[in-house]
Amino acid sequence: MPLDLNSDLGEGFGPWRMGDDAAMLDIVTSANIACGFHAGDPSIMRRTCELAVAKGVRIGAHVGYRDLVGFGRRDIAIAPADLRDEVLYQIGALAAFARTAGDRVRYVKPHGALYHAAARDRLLADAVLAAVAETDPGLALLGPACTELERAANRVGVPFVGEGFADRAYTAAGTLAPRGIAGAVLAPDDAVAQAVALAVSGSARTVDGPGAVAVSVASVCVHGDSPAAVEMARRIRQALDEAGVPVEPFG
Repeated sequence: MPLDLNSDLGEGFGPWRMGDDAAMLDIVTSANIACGFHAGDPSIMRRTCELAVAKGVRIGAHVGYRDLVGFGRRDIAIAPADLRDEVLYQIGALAAFARTAGDRVRYVKPHGALYHAAARDRLLADAVLAAVAETDPGLALLGPACTELERAANRVGVPFVGEGFADRAYTAAGTLAPRGIAGAVLAPDDAVAQAVALAVSGSARTVDGPGAVAVSVASVCVHGDSPAAVEMARRIRQALDEAGVPVEPFG
């Protein structure tokens, strides 16, 4: 089956840049663009949307906690109604830049701590999905399968797309291994092998037990914030082609 290849992009702020977005957009089929809360700013959002449209890459809203200092990777206590409104705000901001660039936001993907918290917590998942449905129930949600996020999407009729990670190890429970654990972030060779395994067999390596764990995916993420990210993405794209896996945007 076809597989989408996505990356988290537009994650600079002001004069500070993270990763080579232009090069990554030559490789991936979907761009999760930061919406200004965990990273990104209006000018970066505009520029990244324009690049994505020029290269034929789908635009997704990468929404997170309001945490520029912590890059959205810190747990933040927030009322579900407030989270709903903050997610709605972020989608709307990116939607304006996507429209100006000549396209539209196609999907939403939570970032960092919000991604993991909403996968576990029904109230947070429902808040995220309420914002998605209020914006446009035709938007898809990109996230971890078999979690509260998928169940919340099903409850409100929002299309759900299961995501796996090429460059992150998993636990035996099927969740991403915390970044502080040895082996949680995979080296390029291992990331290439894992991307193919996710696509071909629906499995990923584990850090806390032998063997692998099943991961249901229609899209694979390659993080754009490592020095070798672009070369890793190129190698993954080539390996998927060699394995006979068509790389196409979902939806």
